[in-house]
Amino acid sequence: MCAQPGVPQPAAPDAAPGRVVLDARDIARALTRISHEILERNKGAGDLVLLGIPSRGVPLAGRIAERIASVEGYDVPTGSLDVTMYRDDLRLKPARALLHTEIPDSGIDGRTVVLVDDVLFSGRTIRAALDALNDLGRPRAVRLAVLVDRGHRELPIRADFVGKNLPTSLVERVRVTLADVDGEDAVTIHGPDERSGEPKRGDA
Repeated sequence: MCAQPGVPQPAAPDAAPGRVVLDARDIARALTRISHEILERNKGAGDLVLLGIPSRGVPLAGRIAERIASVEGYDVPTGSLDVTMYRDDLRLKPARALLHTEIPDSGIDGRTVVLVDDVLFSGRTIRAALDALNDLGRPRAVRLAVLVDRGHRELPIRADFVGKNLPTSLVERVRVTLADVDGEDAVTIHGPDERSGEPKRGDA
């Protein structure tokens, strides 16, 4: 069952706490900085569209939009982009739940689209997101904002806006929890013998 935004989800009973690398205040500061960097690079918010990649990219996009609105006095169109059917490992794991895609009424043609995700790892999720965007319209430009970049890229994909560069080993797991979904804001690292309480993300 997929977590529903706004409904706190209990941690798995055998979940290990892991090592906290970002707490709620760290995440808030990172998102504020990302928001200002987006505005600076884009020279304002007039043509921006923020699309979160489910599940945790969606509430992150909403928080960035709130921060931009507080600075610019302008509500940036925000939506979500499900990449499930565009993944290059779909044939290996065909039983996948479809998540939600919601494109703002203004569309994405001629706009600067900022994709928002929680963790950037191999780059394969972002490659799938670019393919999905191609079927929805023709943006003027596409940027990428991530809360955590943990390295180990398998594709030539780089984030434009990063909250935290976090060197990790391939056997470690990075878990992002958000108050909107999980009841608290934190980024934790779990070793190979620890249970993070959710499936391994090895393809972001």
